[in-house]
Amino acid sequence: MRHWTHFVAWIAALALVVSALGRKVETVSAVTHAVSLVDEPVKQIPAEPPPLGWSSWNSFSNTINSEIVRLQAKAMMDSGMKKAGYRYINIDEGWWLGERDASGNIVVVAKQWPALQPGERDGDMSNIVRYIHSLGLNAGIYTDAGEAGCGFYGPDLGPPMAHTGSEGHYEQDFLQFAQWGFDYVKVDWCGGNKENLDPFVQYAEIARAVDRAEKLTNHRLYLSICNWGNNSPWTWAPGVAGVQADIWRTSGDIVAPIVANSPNASRRAEFKNVLDNFDQGIHPEGQHTGYYNDPDMMVFGMAGLNDTQNRVHMSLWAISGAPLLVGADLTKLSTAQMALLTNPDVLAIDQDALGLQGVKVNERGKDLQTWCKVLASPGTRAVLLLNRGATVAEMSLGWSEIGLAESTASVKDVWTGKEFGPAPSFSSRVAAGDAVLLLVHGSDAKTTSYEASANSTQLLGGAMLESCKACPSGHSDALGGEREVRFRVAAIQRPTFVRIDYRNSAAQPVVAQLRAKGHTATNILFPPTAADGGLGDVIVEVEPEPLGQLSTLVFSARNAVGPELESISTFTIGK
Repeated sequence: MRHWTHFVAWIAALALVVSALGRKVETVSAVTHAVSLVDEPVKQIPAEPPPLGWSSWNSFSNTINSEIVRLQAKAMMDSGMKKAGYRYINIDEGWWLGERDASGNIVVVAKQWPALQPGERDGDMSNIVRYIHSLGLNAGIYTDAGEAGCGFYGPDLGPPMAHTGSEGHYEQDFLQFAQWGFDYVKVDWCGGNKENLDPFVQYAEIARAVDRAEKLTNHRLYLSICNWGNNSPWTWAPGVAGVQADIWRTSGDIVAPIVANSPNASRRAEFKNVLDNFDQGIHPEGQHTGYYNDPDMMVFGMAGLNDTQNRVHMSLWAISGAPLLVGADLTKLSTAQMALLTNPDVLAIDQDALGLQGVKVNERGKDLQTWCKVLASPGTRAVLLLNRGATVAEMSLGWSEIGLAESTASVKDVWTGKEFGPAPSFSSRVAAGDAVLLLVHGSDAKTTSYEASANSTQLLGGAMLESCKACPSGHSDALGGEREVRFRVAAIQRPTFVRIDYRNSAAQPVVAQLRAKGHTATNILFPPTAADGGLGDVIVEVEPEPLGQLSTLVFSARNAVGPELESISTFTIGK
């Protein structure tokens, strides 16, 4: 609870007087207190988690068909993956060979996608969707942003397939996907890249087509952007064109498909590529409130990786809060591999309600790295001790570097289940090319709060203080249109998390933007809070900026209606 409420209310009243005199800003008004980022009376609003599932490309390339999909869906259900939370069965490239009818509708090969039960017709993709849904799973589909997709410009198996993209048919195709019943669509970039299209423009147009399809069918279609990190999608893809959740690729493929009994059966996944994609996927400032960096489908369980590398691969994707889309043939994974994929602590780290990405908090040389992910439970962190080197190393962890109070904390090794502490610190010997994944439970360090009603907060573009009975300060600032709120905060010189306490009494989420000095603005989703005007909070990460006495965090909303901001709190980790 905020025991300093009366003091803040007095400051707020003083701020109103300052506002009337022109709101001159000379200093920062802040309150520092030892309270959790998710403490009452503010209600934490959970983010939609990253998708969990399977994708056909890595193991089947463009040889995909109905029988393969049914076997993989059944394996997901029978293996325990579904029970653990995996949901998506995603059909990648090769499902469609580029044919359309006279009206421009997609035509698929009937033999490839036959009727599966009485009353169905051959060549109808809703057949396979019904089967997937009958198992309690979700179905995903694939297309390209260009007129001709990857199956034309760089086919993996078989001859080039022309016209396999959706350019010129966005509204028609995405409506068709939704009508077939698909729940997820991955949009590749081969055609867009060859045509020198602007990814922001094209994917915004695609997002609007997805929105139209959802409204016409009342069916959700999750958007997966796959432009391989071109034009820095983490700067424009979060909530592109108003979507309420999406993922975007941050790099190229980890591996070319390894298809059994084919010319490419001898290919092997390389662990170096796993590490490279992990590195390229770290953009925590863009990942929050249901938007996620995607370092590619997992190569877990595929030829080329050993047991240790599979476990580290899973740890890397979990600490980065990445989509867990398995590319291996699920029918061939061992019981031990399935146990790794379904480890409840690891999945909880990946699926945490804050929806944040881990950040690097310490690095010793170029090989020994400590990564930390802030979790929703008060005083809880996921920590990865990663040894990229060629020799075993002793790695230590201090609580202050992960934003915990310098007292004691307890530790659990996620993979072994062994528990330690409480203790004032932790250390572990980490083998070469290995990692230790930990859950740490302690006490949050102090946070610093900045009220919207403080004299150091600038209100621009017509923004003004409004009365708020549910707000500890008694006031809030509404965003929307030209209204803008600028919080002056202590200099942001390390990775910093910002909790935003807000109100949104509307029935639908609203979107606002946060811009920090020297960085591109990011879209933040603000879901509805209590209808009675109660407060909710969401949390985002802000990257360090050039040195200075103070930093400025600017909130705005491009739409007419935005959230009402009551306060923000900052919380720093790292050294």
